[in-house]
Amino acid sequence: MNVLHEFLQRAARLAARALSAARRGARSLNDGPVSPSASAADAMGSETTAASVAEPPRGPLQAVIQFRPRAAVPACLTPAPSVRSAVESTALPLGTVPPRRATPPRGEFRAGSFANGEGRRAFRLFVPDAASPTKRPLLVMLHGCKQNAQDFSRGTRMNELAQARGWVVLYPEQPRSANGMGCWNWFKAGNQQRGRGEPKILADLVRHVVAAEDIDLQRVYVAGLSAGGAMAATLAGTYPELFAAVGIHSGLPHAAAHDMMSAFQAMRDGPRPGRRGAPEPDALRPTIVFHGDLDETVHPVNGEVLIASAAAPDGAAPSWTRVERGQEPGGHAWTRTVHTSADGRIQAEHWLVHGAGHAWCGGSPDGSYTDPGGPDASAEMLRFFAAHRRQIEAAPAA
Repeated sequence: MNVLHEFLQRAARLAARALSAARRGARSLNDGPVSPSASAADAMGSETTAASVAEPPRGPLQAVIQFRPRAAVPACLTPAPSVRSAVESTALPLGTVPPRRATPPRGEFRAGSFANGEGRRAFRLFVPDAASPTKRPLLVMLHGCKQNAQDFSRGTRMNELAQARGWVVLYPEQPRSANGMGCWNWFKAGNQQRGRGEPKILADLVRHVVAAEDIDLQRVYVAGLSAGGAMAATLAGTYPELFAAVGIHSGLPHAAAHDMMSAFQAMRDGPRPGRRGAPEPDALRPTIVFHGDLDETVHPVNGEVLIASAAAPDGAAPSWTRVERGQEPGGHAWTRTVHTSADGRIQAEHWLVHGAGHAWCGGSPDGSYTDPGGPDASAEMLRFFAAHRRQIEAAPAA
C-alpha cells in the first residue's frame, strides 16, 4: 500500500504541472512570453514552484482506490454446521462400506444405582419392549476407560441387537472417584478375589438384576472392552457360578498384574509366566476373544493367553481346532480360530482382526473406541453366547 500511495501522489504532481503549463501557455497568448525564471523552474520539475503558480494549496491526497472485502456467502447457501459435520463424517474412501449406525431400540434404557458393603455403582439396564414367554437371558457389559454406559451401548450397538433377540443388557458404570479415567481396577490385588472389591460389587449387582428381572439363571453372560474386558475375565474367574460364557475384547487375563507398574508391563508384553492368579475351581468358562493385531494399547498376546487357558480348561489340548480366514467388504481381514471340546461344544473362539487397533470391531462411530471396519464383534459374541448354557449347581458362598 505504501508503494501504491507514493505512485498516486507522483501522478497527481505530474498532472498538476501539466495543468499549470497549459494555463501559462494560454496566458502567454494573451499577455506575452513567460519569464525565463518560470520556464526554468518548470523544466527543473520544481513541484513547489509549479503548484504555487498554477494551483492554490491543496490538502492531503485522498485515496482513490478502495479495497472491498470479499462478499460473504449468503446464509441460505451456507450449510449449517451440523450438515457440514455430517457430510465430513460420512465421506468414505473408495472401496469402503458405510459404518454401522446405532439405531435407538424400542425397549427401555433405565438408570439405576446399587450398593453393598464394598461400595456403590450406578448402572444402566436395557429391557426389550416385547413380552417374552420364557425367562430372558442377561448380558453384562463392562465399558473401557474414559467410557460410560451410554457411550458403550451406542458404540457396540448392543441394545439394538438385544432388542432383536429379546435379551436384557446390564451396563455397570465405574465412577471417576474409583478411578480417575473411569477404568475398572482389574490390576489391583484387592479387586482380583472373590468376596471383596469390585468383583463383589458387580457379582451382587448381577444377582440383584437376575432376581428383579426374572432372568434365566442358565443364560447369564459377561463381556467387556479393554479394562472392562480384563474385569470380565476376573468376574468370570472369581464368580464362575454366575456366568455361562465370557467375551473379552482387547482385554487381559484374570490377575495379569498386581499394581500399576505390572499392569503397564502386562499391557505392553503380556502377563509374565506364573503372574496370573488362580481362578476359582471350574472357573474357566467358554470364552470368545476379539483382538486387533495392531493394538498398541494392549498387546495381542494377551488374547492368545486367554484363549490358551479357555481352550484347555483341564490342561489338556482341545479335541479339535479349526482355523478360518475372511475379509469384511471394504474392511478388515480376520483369522478365526475355533477350539472344540471332546463333546463337540465350542469351548473357545479367537478372532484376530488384521489391521485393527484398540477398538470395538464392527462398532458404530456414535460411540468411542470403535472400528466400523468389522467384523461385527457384538453380533458374533451374541451368537457365541446363545450356544452356551450353564448347568445349575449348588451356589457357593458369596
